[in-house]
Amino acid sequence: MSETAFGPGSVWLREEPARPRPAPLSRERIVAAAVTLLDEDGADGLTMRRLAQRLDVTPTALYWHVKTKDDVLDLALDRVFGDVPLPPATADWREDARVLIRHWRTAMLRHPWAPSLIGRPMLGPNVLTRTEFLQAALTRGGLSGLQLAVTTRLLANYVIGAALTEATWRRTADPQAQREARRHVTADPAAYPTLNASGHLDAERWDDDVLFDHGLDVILTAADPS
Repeated sequence: MSETAFGPGSVWLREEPARPRPAPLSRERIVAAAVTLLDEDGADGLTMRRLAQRLDVTPTALYWHVKTKDDVLDLALDRVFGDVPLPPATADWREDARVLIRHWRTAMLRHPWAPSLIGRPMLGPNVLTRTEFLQAALTRGGLSGLQLAVTTRLLANYVIGAALTEATWRRTADPQAQREARRHVTADPAAYPTLNASGHLDAERWDDDVLFDHGLDVILTAADPS
């Protein structure tokens, strides 16, 4: 890809020219400051001007290290994936996948802006290393071909969707609003008998961690080719 290409994901594909870059600014400092801003205000609150102000430099100084806001978002998102610990590979492929996916959810909930950006091309080294670990675990479990591709996507979509839903709910709904949501369901048991019986939206019955872990087990059990 040409070094002049831009857009989401292109930071991983461009050949950057070798040129001196002003100290003490570095790409690492830029990404660390961007993650802090994103944690505070989300993706919409991140601008190159605000990032430069946080680093006490001019916006022009940033462009020695990153070309666009998309570059910053791609780099910040890959930094979040770097927070996902890589467990040692074991003979229990399900547990290996389970541990990785749980850590992935934890990292995204720690940075609630991250799940909504994962539709971007995911080509950073931290993302690819963890995807390699996940597929290697599934391969040890006997998955291959279409089943491997489908299960990988199913697990990724599950953890991204769960983290996005939970992060949004936690940001926008206080405990009183959650109780009101449950009360809305239970106010008319004749209209929603199954939802009432199943405890739909009842956080006191099963919390998000329990629901997530059980859902993960369902996916991994269904994926077993044996």
